[in-house]
Amino acid sequence: MAPEANGPLAGVRVLDLSSEIAGPYCTKLWADAGADVVKIEDVAAPDPLRRWSASGASLEEGVDGPLFQFLNGGKRALSADFASESECARVRELATQADLVVESFAPGRADALGLGWQALHAECAALSLVSISPWGGTGPWAGRPATGFTLQAACGATAYRGLPERGPVAAGGRIAEWVAGSYAAVGAMAAWLSAQRTGSGQHVDVSMFECLLLSMTIYHDLNGQFFEGPLRQGIETPSIEPAKDGWVGLCTITGQQWKDFCALIGRPEIAEDERFYDATQRMQHLDFIHEAIHAWTRAHTVEEIVELCSLMRIPANPLGDGRTLLENEHLRAREVFVRNPAGFVQPRPPWRLRGETGAAPGPPPVPAPAPRVGEHDAHAQRPWRTPARPADAARRDGRALPFEGLRVVDLTAFWAGPAATALLADLGADVVKIESIQRPDGMRFAGALRNETLWECCPIYHGANTGKRDVTLRLDCEAGRALCERLIADADVVVENYSARVLENFGLGWERIHALAPRAILVRMPSFGLDGPWRDRVGFAMNIEQVSGLAWMTGYPDMPLVVRGVCDPLGGMHAVFALGLALEERRRSGVGQLVEVPLVEPAIQAAAEQVIEWSAHGVLLERAGNRGPAAAPQGVYRCRGEDAWLALAVADDAQWRALVGLLGDAALERDPALAGSAGRRAAHDAIDARIAAWCGARDAVEAAEALVAAGVPASPCTNAHAVHPNPQLAHRGFFQTLEHPVMGRLRYPGQPWSLSGLPRALHPSPPPLLGEHNLEVLQGELGLSDQEIEALREAQVIGTRPSFM
Repeated sequence: MAPEANGPLAGVRVLDLSSEIAGPYCTKLWADAGADVVKIEDVAAPDPLRRWSASGASLEEGVDGPLFQFLNGGKRALSADFASESECARVRELATQADLVVESFAPGRADALGLGWQALHAECAALSLVSISPWGGTGPWAGRPATGFTLQAACGATAYRGLPERGPVAAGGRIAEWVAGSYAAVGAMAAWLSAQRTGSGQHVDVSMFECLLLSMTIYHDLNGQFFEGPLRQGIETPSIEPAKDGWVGLCTITGQQWKDFCALIGRPEIAEDERFYDATQRMQHLDFIHEAIHAWTRAHTVEEIVELCSLMRIPANPLGDGRTLLENEHLRAREVFVRNPAGFVQPRPPWRLRGETGAAPGPPPVPAPAPRVGEHDAHAQRPWRTPARPADAARRDGRALPFEGLRVVDLTAFWAGPAATALLADLGADVVKIESIQRPDGMRFAGALRNETLWECCPIYHGANTGKRDVTLRLDCEAGRALCERLIADADVVVENYSARVLENFGLGWERIHALAPRAILVRMPSFGLDGPWRDRVGFAMNIEQVSGLAWMTGYPDMPLVVRGVCDPLGGMHAVFALGLALEERRRSGVGQLVEVPLVEPAIQAAAEQVIEWSAHGVLLERAGNRGPAAAPQGVYRCRGEDAWLALAVADDAQWRALVGLLGDAALERDPALAGSAGRRAAHDAIDARIAAWCGARDAVEAAEALVAAGVPASPCTNAHAVHPNPQLAHRGFFQTLEHPVMGRLRYPGQPWSLSGLPRALHPSPPPLLGEHNLEVLQGELGLSDQEIEALREAQVIGTRPSFM
């Protein structure tokens, strides 16, 4: 039996019926927090990840692949014969003794085994079930074949990445599964917290497709409602550029950063050309822009470029991969990587919780080993190491929204932090967003509709700020800071994602917040953490993708590209999960917690396989365009018509046979070397040529429907502005229409899961206008007089219009 676990979730029982990456990563996060996770595998088909190596390394018999060991460390393993009705009954009995069950069966399979929601909920009302599937458990596409690769194409992520002359390219590294696992962990937390309040569990139906819509398209459906489409394919400039000695990662989010960068490379006249403030204009003049950038970057080393950019507050960093991440001075100083008992290196959990002192945590815990198949079968009748944790009657208030009654002061900006606090608002929290008219949330201006109130017209701001109230307070003056402190004194949670030094510069560090509100939890989300050599560096999602290795696996073989934004929602979801842990700690101790979730560390989790394969097998994983180790053939193929592409992935031999039958190619059918994935991978070029000829004569939608009908995962490369309408999203109620005071009626994306005990439409209100709730909060709740409000307006401590507009 495993040793007693410590952590905020100690005593929580989780039954893991999932396989591959998404479900096991969800349950890994729970195990890392102390939950007792028991994994059950079918004796006839154990988790395929046990025999998986992304590098193709040979695994000894009886030795599991290192990625499996990373995802399943600290769990215990039972086996069951799912073909046996009595065995399924035994698993069902174990499930009803758990707090949480996680499964990733094909839709309908859990019901057929007697392990679906209706059966489990009837046996144990307090149990919650998390189901993870490509499209969601119900709807016209629920049984549609898909892989993470084809889901990227379906959601619109693939079509707008890359060079038009070279074709679209998907993000690498099985990113869809890591994203889905992260959202599933938060959905599980929401269901479990709700069950603690009501005594009734929830069914969390997670759609990987919807997870990708939220994390890999940057609210492009909203963008399509603001701007005419279609969204054009392209790359960022500057981004990942060639240096004298390798690749360097850059980004210029703000106009000032772009101007400073042009001055740095000795081309200030480019910054003076207003056309190039617009990234799409830079893309249309890509040869000219690249010539100017590369003339400078190729003359300097990566270290020189990073140093010069850092002096000017331009985000810059070396490009990380499975080898260089282990050498990174900042990650080493923060002890981000630890050694697995099997000998390879892996990242530690991507959060830190600190008690009321806020003292730096000790060394990271040593990872526990992963179990062998059925290792704990001897304890199958009594598998749980601890008795079920009794429900706390004092917490039973009957409110199903897990964060209802929670007061949140939101100091976040851009995407990662706002996405986290918007989720809290959806799940019941009262979130008060604090900006200033001198420095509003910078996302209000990024890609905004250019009109007289442009700060209210940015699609990304809209998508990441639903359900909040908005107050403007100038925090670098005494009056504004004093009012913010009054709000904090009555808060349960404060969330911020400034650079590490900013909060202390405002006089609102952990010591001050803890003094104002001893029970308050402070969630901090700096790009690189609160300590270490890089703590003061500016960083955005693109930098995080570049540093973490996610960009290393994305792009053409000779040209790495950023994933585009996925690190922000990844970081936000991990922050919400860590907040759930801190709330449990507060429940036990009565005092607040300092929670640190640096944006880079959840990204490193999603890129963990690179470090794992390098340290386990000495193989550096490389990008291969649209090809990958999990499916063959896999690619994006041009179809009939302008900018028409189809994504296809053959994940098993049955799908290959179906594809060959559809192609009608006798030579492919007769070739025995192509019967297995290794042979198909070796002949990928020839197979691609045959698929390309078939696709080139067909409409992309018609070709995809024919492939899907034959059981082959495929999707048109949807333009991100054309995701709506979609029959699956309509069935699941993914979009919610809200009336915005400036932009009118808009479709807003919901969360990527449905909870059985809650409505699907969870947004309580549209995103707030700048300072929209000043009077409601400052007068109605803090009791300021008309005269005090007017004095604050005159001093520009508060307002409803940016001071510089």
